[in-house]
Amino acid sequence: MMRIAVGISGATGAIYGIRILETLYRLGVQVHLVISDAAKKTIEMETNYTIRQVEDMATEVHDNSNVGASIASGSFMTHGMIVAPCSIKSLSAIANSFNTNLLVRAADVVLKEKKKLVLIVRETPLHLGHLRLMSNVAEIGGVILPPMPAFYNLPETIDDIINQTVGKALDQFDIKHDLFNRWHGSEYLQTIKKKREKNAI
Repeated sequence: MMRIAVGISGATGAIYGIRILETLYRLGVQVHLVISDAAKKTIEMETNYTIRQVEDMATEVHDNSNVGASIASGSFMTHGMIVAPCSIKSLSAIANSFNTNLLVRAADVVLKEKKKLVLIVRETPLHLGHLRLMSNVAEIGGVILPPMPAFYNLPETIDDIINQTVGKALDQFDIKHDLFNRWHGSEYLQTIKKKREKNAI
């Protein structure tokens, strides 16, 4: 069975982490979840989900202060980790192996074990310090995947935009999903447009 660690840090965009949990839960993927204290506040401010509802979508929930949790060790096998959203604070800690909490320690373990680490970094505009942190993480094996919307899939709702980023993150683990319309050439795009026009009549 596939096993993935998911971290939700305190940046805006908690819905990205929640949508990842919803999708992995639906697909039957084993998820080990860690949520920072700042993320819990963001979830309450930005979404209609309770912390309990978010945690219930995970196979196991770990306290962010518990650096002795299973996902803190490389001997506990996972297929990797997604941090969504990833705050600049968490990015900085990961880039510098500053393992003061479980979220950062788990990410560091994934990197040292040569597994996939995907960071959905949420900040804009980016100054040079931010960019250097991203470069540092990329150099040690991480994947920087900021939530930049694409429009070739003709999004119609905010959910469409969220799902495209989430789908791209899951693609990094070769997880099959149907979260967004993939590019199949300009002819396919025209087909989608015509279907939508027909349905609108």
